[in-house]
Amino acid sequence: MDIKLIAYTPNPDRVCASAAFTSWKKLSTKELFEELSDKEAFDFLRMVLGFGHVSVAEHATFTFSIKGISRAASHQLVRHRIASYTQQSQRYIKFKKDEVECVIPKSIEKSRFGKEFREMVKKIAEFYERMSKEIPVEDSRYILPNATKTNIVVTMNARELLHFFGLRLCNRSQWEIRELAQRMLDEVKKVAPVLFENAGPRCKELGYCPEGKLSCGKMPTKEEVLRGVLRK
Repeated sequence: MDIKLIAYTPNPDRVCASAAFTSWKKLSTKELFEELSDKEAFDFLRMVLGFGHVSVAEHATFTFSIKGISRAASHQLVRHRIASYTQQSQRYIKFKKDEVECVIPKSIEKSRFGKEFREMVKKIAEFYERMSKEIPVEDSRYILPNATKTNIVVTMNARELLHFFGLRLCNRSQWEIRELAQRMLDEVKKVAPVLFENAGPRCKELGYCPEGKLSCGKMPTKEEVLRGVLRK
């Protein structure tokens, strides 16, 4: 996969810090944006985010070009509803058989099914091409598998990204969208290091795993933490 941050709110940390200060100061947001020192702005932003007042993070948006993820992963991605998406259309784009590319999970690639999987994909691509010569592409596409690669552009504000990272960087998240989330986080940290300095799976912030019995085991569950408190 290829992930690039192609557009974002200029000075996102300072924008969100100025927004946070707006409710505390008599100055306008414009004046705050121009007059605050970096230290004052970023220390205050850290404090506000630490309090859980993350609504100020909604003032910064980030747009990503995402290339080469599977349709299986894109279906998970678009479940994050507070975002904008435009995806490559299988209805309007007719692919040739050698243009139908698929993501192959390592678990399949390394197994005895790897060769058979690739052969099956090749047969599907050939069948798709033959069908698309006689019937509409919008119907031919029904044969294409979840593994088919796709391109998508995504825009999220920083608050939704923090939520997205909290869910999708969890060890229990599916491997492909977890890799996508990590690459997106790597991109935004370059331009908004304060907003995203503590971004990560929810257990990182909470100090316990909120997944309960589904926990990966690396962090205590909420129930285990409460039992420990009660024992004290």
